Amino acid sequence: MKVIKRDGSTVLYDRSKIVTAIQKANAEVEACEKIDDESIEGIVNAIEEKNRSRMLVEDIQDIIEQKLMDEKKFVLAKTYIIYRYSRELVRKANTTDDSILSLIKNSNKDVMEENSNKNAICASTQRDLIAGEVSKDLTKRVLLPEKISKAHEEGAIHFHDADYFLQPIFNCCLINISDMLENGTVMNGKLIESPKSFQVACTVVTQIIAAVASSQYGGQSVDIKHLGKYLRKSYDKYKRQMTAKYAGKVPDDIIESMVNDRLRDELKSGVQTIQYQINTLMTTNGQSPFVTLFLNLEKDDEYIEENAMIIEEILRQRYEGIKNEKGVYVTPAFPKLVYVLDEHNCLKGGKYDYITKMAVKCSAKRLYPDYISAKKMRENYEGNVFSPMGCRSFLSPWKDENGNYKFEGRFNQGVVSLNLPQIGILAKGDEEKFWEIMEERLQLCFEALMCRHNALMGIKSDVSPVHWQYGALARLDKGETIDKLLFGGYSSISLGYIGLYEVTKLMKGCSHTEEEGKDFALRVMQKLRDTTDRWRKETNIGFALYGTPAESLCYRFARIDKERFGTIPDVTDKGYYTNSYHVDVREKIDAFDKFKFESQFQKISSGGAISYVEIPNMRHNLEALESIVKFIYDNIQYAEFNTKSDYCHVCGYDGEIIINDDNEWECPNCGNKDHAKMNVTRRTCGYLGENFWNVGKTKEIKARVLHI
Repeated sequence: MKVIKRDGSTVLYDRSKIVTAIQKANAEVEACEKIDDESIEGIVNAIEEKNRSRMLVEDIQDIIEQKLMDEKKFVLAKTYIIYRYSRELVRKANTTDDSILSLIKNSNKDVMEENSNKNAICASTQRDLIAGEVSKDLTKRVLLPEKISKAHEEGAIHFHDADYFLQPIFNCCLINISDMLENGTVMNGKLIESPKSFQVACTVVTQIIAAVASSQYGGQSVDIKHLGKYLRKSYDKYKRQMTAKYAGKVPDDIIESMVNDRLRDELKSGVQTIQYQINTLMTTNGQSPFVTLFLNLEKDDEYIEENAMIIEEILRQRYEGIKNEKGVYVTPAFPKLVYVLDEHNCLKGGKYDYITKMAVKCSAKRLYPDYISAKKMRENYEGNVFSPMGCRSFLSPWKDENGNYKFEGRFNQGVVSLNLPQIGILAKGDEEKFWEIMEERLQLCFEALMCRHNALMGIKSDVSPVHWQYGALARLDKGETIDKLLFGGYSSISLGYIGLYEVTKLMKGCSHTEEEGKDFALRVMQKLRDTTDRWRKETNIGFALYGTPAESLCYRFARIDKERFGTIPDVTDKGYYTNSYHVDVREKIDAFDKFKFESQFQKISSGGAISYVEIPNMRHNLEALESIVKFIYDNIQYAEFNTKSDYCHVCGYDGEIIINDDNEWECPNCGNKDHAKMNVTRRTCGYLGENFWNVGKTKEIKARVLHI
């Protein structure tokens, strides 16, 4: 048996510690109150007879107290309780030494692997990780109600981002980049005026991105359409200059050609500024900014031609990649790209189909962009098309005081996720019991989410001027609280969920792709959605149902449940749970059927939904990819591609990367053994970067990569 301590760490069960604790209490009471060795042995046996593979230390101590009371040893029970309390005070005095020291020594594997975008060896990153360990400790011991902390440790729910809960910051957002560029902004007490050219606008955007990332813990999204105006300004500037200098001296068409040459140079430099700045900047939380660029050509946009040029250049540079320290072009982790398919670019003869073809080529080589169908999104969001936030969650439609829809300048307060398979395990096939447990767990999620919400209440705009005072999210006065932005649906707060496939297997004995399973799965999803809608009405807070792409949580929940309940075929035996509503990766289903099937769940999970398909040898299968992109437009709101092709960034080999006799990844073509230069990951969803498994050297990790 494993024992889960109060700080979340796991140790092997040791019966001698229980015996010692009872004996110490025994030594402090009178003879008539003492308990004999046989009775102590009986208490220990009662614990072991639970046959649990995993127990919380608090549960063990509760059993001891109850058994002492059953023995009528009330004074001894009181003495043990006092002993337990005094030990707890000692623990509360300092509980972070071990985790922090192991972090400094680079031996804290859990923390080092938790965020693949952070290099935990660097001193600058360690500062943030150390602060995170302190925050998690205080969150578990002091800030959260005990039942929420306990539910988190038992894997019933997951309280996301506890390492940032201590601070008055939030999850993710859509930056109001239009306001900040048009009306100017302030950073570090310095005024930044509205740009007069595209190159300057790109530089300002990257400065804004870095500042925003430093004062929140989630992702951010920027709509590229707002840059078209500044590319037009650059064109007008060059046109004036060239006309003034060469009018009457050279033909007008030559002047126009010279203007366009200058403009293309600035376009390339501006996009390169965004790409390289995002990938080389280091925010105060020890990582590159977690940012998404939204690539959407709106048909009524007066700058649509400029924006078409910008999007094409972004895709071209992403396709090329960025050189690593050895001069080899690799896939940059950021910015993420989300490309919108509409009537004019959905590969059905539209004017901008050529850009979509470039996007497909880029997806084949670099796994980005992801795709949004404007057609399906308008059906689901009252005719609107807008970007997901950096964490891939979506906002609900919201109108300002003038009745206009607004999405940019809004944010997500935080996330708590529900472990669906664990409910199925406890219900043991009894549906009545299942819904009863789900109701209890949802109440826990609500209370945990309200902890997130209440932690932001009363926070003043001064905590992050770039967010609250200078346009990223609002233009509040100094000293003004952000409270009004936490209500009315202006911001969202998200209920995530993991393992719809597994819970359906547990309750119905089949996948949710089968008719009986689908009926149950849809009822589960609708229950989750109805609950968040009810919470929204009761509280006037923007609760949303979020199909979170949380790879590490899929493993955490599965690991906890396997330790607690043992190996359950097709549930805990896989080592992971299937993310949100997704079809399990092992099911035989083609890309078109998978997207069509999952689209019905996306509509219910409107606070966040993304689906993916795996396409083998994508870079040699462009025709197939184009067919799927056409299908996406008509059938599913939000989708992405994965590939089974391996790729060595040193020599360009795109066959299978092997694991050699020394248990190392190795390119069979050039002998490269640096897995950071190989695409050996299978992106189930979410983050992809060459350093995804940057500390994974064990067979377990490699087997996991190859399995996925």
